[in-house]
Amino acid sequence: MTRRVYLYFAVTFLLGVILGGAGVYYFGWSTGRWHRGFNRDRAVTRLKKALDLSDAQVQQVSQIFEDTSQKMRDLQKQSAPQFQALHEEARSRIRQILNPDQVKKFDELIRQMDERHRRHGPPPPAH
Repeated sequence: MTRRVYLYFAVTFLLGVILGGAGVYYFGWSTGRWHRGFNRDRAVTRLKKALDLSDAQVQQVSQIFEDTSQKMRDLQKQSAPQFQALHEEARSRIRQILNPDQVKKFDELIRQMDERHRRHGPPPPAH
């Protein structure tokens, strides 16, 4: 009898964890909180619905977003070397306060972070 109670408790707890996790995941995904970056189509759809935009206005808003996105990409390309120089300066300063073993570990961590950054892109901006 006692084993059955413990089994029911464990199964109930496990189902709660699974359903709770699924609920949090669904909420985060459906509200857009876990999407990376700006999604132009989602923004246009949201504005169209919220502001009751005409088709002509939707086209104009979409074009504005496209123009702005291109300008932002251009600006990122221009400022990328400056950000890279700041990263390298910070890394150099950190290396100066580490002992040789720590420097090796630090360099490996940096290598892994850089590789992850190349594969997945930069982290999303903080809100």
